[in-house]
Amino acid sequence: SKLQWSTAVSMMVFAWLFAAFWAVMPLLGWGEYDYEPLRTCCTLDYSKGDRNYITFLFALSIFNFMIPGFIILTAYQSIHQKFKKSGQYKFNTGLPLRTLVICWGPYCLLCFYAAVENVMFISPKYRMIPAVIAKTVPTVDAFVYALGNENYRGGIWQFLTGQKIEKAEVDNKTK
Repeated sequence: SKLQWSTAVSMMVFAWLFAAFWAVMPLLGWGEYDYEPLRTCCTLDYSKGDRNYITFLFALSIFNFMIPGFIILTAYQSIHQKFKKSGQYKFNTGLPLRTLVICWGPYCLLCFYAAVENVMFISPKYRMIPAVIAKTVPTVDAFVYALGNENYRGGIWQFLTGQKIEKAEVDNKTK
């Protein structure tokens, strides 16, 4: 079934409110922001080890990494099953979950480790790597979509080269 505008708008509003909730919580005292190790921008403060910080990190990881990962996994498994039944594979259905795990996984692991151990012994340059990788997600997702979608990929090819990609005709006749 097609997605209705009211459903799309409701989902968009939910996503913005959900993101705003998690961004505002450290400002209200649950969790805390601090400068990143190289002082270029802010991130969660890894030096805290109190209960407030630990509960925020675990809740943040569960609601913003594990649950979305589970939703992506189940949704794309359903899409894969539908493609398998129809015989038409439009894109790699495992790629979005891999992208989430590769880009956000190191940051999530650092947060979990910071909740149970002191991470200050790790060099600031090394603590910066997971945050930088996580911040590349919008760009990586754009490339995953652009290169994984047949129609979009064909449009990019046509834009860059001026050549239109012709789809091969499949002969379904029995001989």
